Amino acid sequence: MSSGHLVFDAVGKAYRARRTSVPAVVDFSLDIAAGELHVIVGPSGCGKSTLLGAVAGFTDITSGSIELDGEPLSVPGTQASIGPDRVVVFQDSTLFPWQTAAENVAYGLAARGLSRSATAAVAHDRLRSVGLEHIADRYPAELSSGVQRRVEILRALVMEPAVLLLDEPFRGMDAISRSAMHDALLQIYDKASATVLFITHDIEEAVYLGSRVTVMTTRPGSVKTTIGVPLDRPRDRSIVTASKFRQLVAEVSDAVRGEARTAFEAGEREMAR
Repeated sequence: MSSGHLVFDAVGKAYRARRTSVPAVVDFSLDIAAGELHVIVGPSGCGKSTLLGAVAGFTDITSGSIELDGEPLSVPGTQASIGPDRVVVFQDSTLFPWQTAAENVAYGLAARGLSRSATAAVAHDRLRSVGLEHIADRYPAELSSGVQRRVEILRALVMEPAVLLLDEPFRGMDAISRSAMHDALLQIYDKASATVLFITHDIEEAVYLGSRVTVMTTRPGSVKTTIGVPLDRPRDRSIVTASKFRQLVAEVSDAVRGEARTAFEAGEREMAR
């Protein structure tokens, strides 16, 4: 299994539109250590999801390179490709409604040819490790959205990927459910060995979860700043009122606010044309 060291080197992505090239990302460089939980924030349209899609193998890049553990993952002129070393959890549920929670967790293992008894044992063990053994035989429609998210993350990690990609997985949840999901994700992360790349618009979420937070500029997106989060793990909800946490939130907020203002003004100018 790969260790999960992810490197973006001067990555650029441009789209064709009306016979012209529209840059979405330019000169994006970032080094994410193996096992790190790295969060990217930035204004809408800055290219966060484009970069995540490039790592996943859903889209190609037009300049620079992306490497995983020293091996090329994406370079210009090559067809983007997915792989078992990278797994994505999207905003919307992708659980199979006709399968139980345990069957959903075991799905990838079954696809690899493992026996029914072996996949069932692994699935139940993973659910038990995070206190979800009681829902093993329930179907997605019987589960809350938060529990469905946890099952999806377990299904992704049971494949032992090098990189887990999370594209705003808690978007649309109410504040209480979202808070519970943060702690659930950290519980799962602390037991896993995967590198996590997490995309969000929520600044407090970014600071609470992340080892580091990268703020992107407005479109075309690039790295504005990367801020370390020197908070102990495992993390506890009590830190959200601590002065260090509030200082980090303010630092990230200041960086994002300037880019959001630039994005808004650019949109206003575009509307005025």
